[in-house]
Amino acid sequence: MFDTICAIATPLSAGSIGIIRISGEKSFEIISKIFNKPIKPEMINHGWIIDNETGQKIDEVVVLPFKNPKSFTGEDIIEIQSHGSPVIIREILNLVLRNGAKLAQRGEFTKRAFLNHKIDLSQAEAVLDLINAKTAKTASLAANNLSGSLKDEINSMRKKIIEILAKITASLDFPEDVKEVEYAEILSVLDFTKNKIEKILENAHCHNILREGIQIAIAGCPNVGKSSLFNALLSFQRAIVTDIAGTTRDTISENIDINGVSATLIDTAGIREGNIDKVEQIGVENSKTTIDDSDIILCLYDGENGAQSKDIEVFQMVDTCKKRLYIETKQDKTLKNIPQEDFNIGKTLENPIVISSKTNYGIENLKKIIFNEIIGANIEDTNFITNQRQQEALRAALSHIKMAQDACKMEELQDLISIDIKSALISLGEISGEVVNDEVLDRIFDAFCIGK
Repeated sequence: MFDTICAIATPLSAGSIGIIRISGEKSFEIISKIFNKPIKPEMINHGWIIDNETGQKIDEVVVLPFKNPKSFTGEDIIEIQSHGSPVIIREILNLVLRNGAKLAQRGEFTKRAFLNHKIDLSQAEAVLDLINAKTAKTASLAANNLSGSLKDEINSMRKKIIEILAKITASLDFPEDVKEVEYAEILSVLDFTKNKIEKILENAHCHNILREGIQIAIAGCPNVGKSSLFNALLSFQRAIVTDIAGTTRDTISENIDINGVSATLIDTAGIREGNIDKVEQIGVENSKTTIDDSDIILCLYDGENGAQSKDIEVFQMVDTCKKRLYIETKQDKTLKNIPQEDFNIGKTLENPIVISSKTNYGIENLKKIIFNEIIGANIEDTNFITNQRQQEALRAALSHIKMAQDACKMEELQDLISIDIKSALISLGEISGEVVNDEVLDRIFDAFCIGK
């Protein structure tokens, strides 16, 4: 039996309400000591929190009681909704602690939901993804995981593997009564599982980007329109823009949503050599470091003058393995009107992306091209998201499935084939939490905040 735990479930700052959550068998006992009315289960209870030692009123609150097993953790839960003063919230928390609860550890409420079989491990991890989601697309996919989309996909594979494994085991244990399973039948299940896993892993890179975001650097010589593009992509004036070369002395960053992908957009100082002061030199060095650390580089040059040798020198600083897009700026001055539908443009200086930050010409198209460069795969093909732990388990399962396939094609002994099939089943079980150790659980739930 677990201890009764409690924690603050809302940010500890001034706001309209604050929530203190209690979970465990003593939840109703504790609230009865500090609430001025009898608690009615499955109803909203309005009243006062009272210090049961002094009789002093602490705050007028709403109490929401949830009887097990109809609660998030599967235990008795009490949620106290108070006014959002940090002083009041702490005072109520301390009162709950004095009356028999213990302070919850990171992620302990969600961990109890998993241990009490209210959710599986993929759904528990989805809670964290949903909290940390930086874009609506990521939040939507995390919500799908929480509702069971990934769980259902894994279970569909595990069900077929368990069924074929049961048949193989029965034929091995009772050879006189149970006919040996046809190799074609085993291969059918293995092919089904292999295709499912490979389809998920095809989008693994895309999933990681959606969860973690990317870094985009805007690079180029001074006065080619980097800060103007930075502001245009953000849709507000964040960077100072002048005609004076070297206006941007240091890197400036902001978060931006690129069609559902969270990106850190960085405006770098113009890169040039020669007679520059110490402050600008530091900015140039910072720009070079930023370019090295970024996932995609927007290489800008002035469309009025065309790409000069100094521009080429800057672009050559970009690692050849980095994704880069060549962008010709100031279209409003060059009076060009180039169609912007072709997603292959921008790969070379001979065929750049042409934009005007002043008129916003080509800006939306640039976002689409960046998105296409980042994602590559079609994220509409999946309705869930995976993390690196889950991907490692899927790769391990896939490896065992392939070994079982090879053995099956050679019609090796089925007891040997069953070893790899069992190993694949164990790897898939790591995703749902059917097979998991305490070290993995601690690592997962330590990433949560206290109170969730």
